[in-house]
Amino acid sequence: MGIGFAEDLLVCIALGIDMADCVFPTRTARFGVALTFQGPVNLRMSKHATDFNPIDETCPCPSCADRMSRAFLHHTITLETAAAHAVTQHNLVFQARLVGGARDAIVAGTFPEYLRKFFRTYFDDTGYPEWCVNALRSVGVDLLEGDPTAKIQTGAGAKWERAESKDQELYPITG
Repeated sequence: MGIGFAEDLLVCIALGIDMADCVFPTRTARFGVALTFQGPVNLRMSKHATDFNPIDETCPCPSCADRMSRAFLHHTITLETAAAHAVTQHNLVFQARLVGGARDAIVAGTFPEYLRKFFRTYFDDTGYPEWCVNALRSVGVDLLEGDPTAKIQTGAGAKWERAESKDQELYPITG
């Protein structure tokens, strides 16, 4: 099935899909990427080397609840693969929170608002992927409703925090 990106999961739920399976949360963890409601965080990037905050202050996963810092994960993930376990736990909890929130919103009758809030937070700095806007409009959800400053991004629109080229040279991502 391969539905793993947060925006893909939510659009598919809106379109009626109720089951998804994907290696995305574990695979991205192996590459040092943590999933958050503000978008993916590439812990391999040097800007995280001195960030002593957890991946996500609101996350109940063991890594965040125990305040494992981004700096520690950055150091560990760039030198060995042991941090992948901590980031995997975080990513799995993120996805459970994401779809759990969607379920709660469906039950409460507030799913369109949940989608608008998620997309506004997740894509605030890049703009909404055009395909997401169009797909959700097809089921009566307008992401642009109530957000006059919203931008639309053409193309695939996947949000990804890219590592600086220096980081890639020092710590290349390998399979």
